[in-house]
Amino acid sequence: MKVDANGWLSGVRRIASPNCDPRPPGTAVELLVIHNISLPPGEFGGKAVMQLFTNTLNTDTHPYYKQLEGLKVSAHFLILRDGAIIQFVPCRKRAWHAGVSSWQGRHACNDFSIGVELEGSDYVPFNDPQYTSLARLTRLLRRSFPIRAIVGHADIAPGRKTDPGPCFDWSRCLSPAG
Repeated sequence: MKVDANGWLSGVRRIASPNCDPRPPGTAVELLVIHNISLPPGEFGGKAVMQLFTNTLNTDTHPYYKQLEGLKVSAHFLILRDGAIIQFVPCRKRAWHAGVSSWQGRHACNDFSIGVELEGSDYVPFNDPQYTSLARLTRLLRRSFPIRAIVGHADIAPGRKTDPGPCFDWSRCLSPAG
């Protein structure tokens, strides 16, 4: 995998999301934010997350989806349960993944972060292919951007968010070997 000048990765599936915009001028990517997502909650393998990130989710297909109607969100990457990586937003653009957030006194984390969603939930362990892909992706992003920290969504939006959750093994994410 390589990052091109616009921030798209080679070797991964690309599904462009409209839910992004330019980063503020002169803003470097310094933060990697780890999330989890599944739609409906706790169900894996469907296309609902991809549809949510591309504004094509039919909110009539599941009762839970009604609360997502009109929501405009995205992430740079989604790592599926089998380890496949999908990119929705180029790294040079701002994806809409963090919401109201702050890190070390800086607000609006979307401005200076890359968001990585893992297909999962707070209550189900992530699996080996996901950790392997996350490690590869993290190494590449750290070589390409001045990333200073890797945090969970809960770290930048405490009290509002809980992901990646207690089942996420931070030691596997933060170890030098990945």
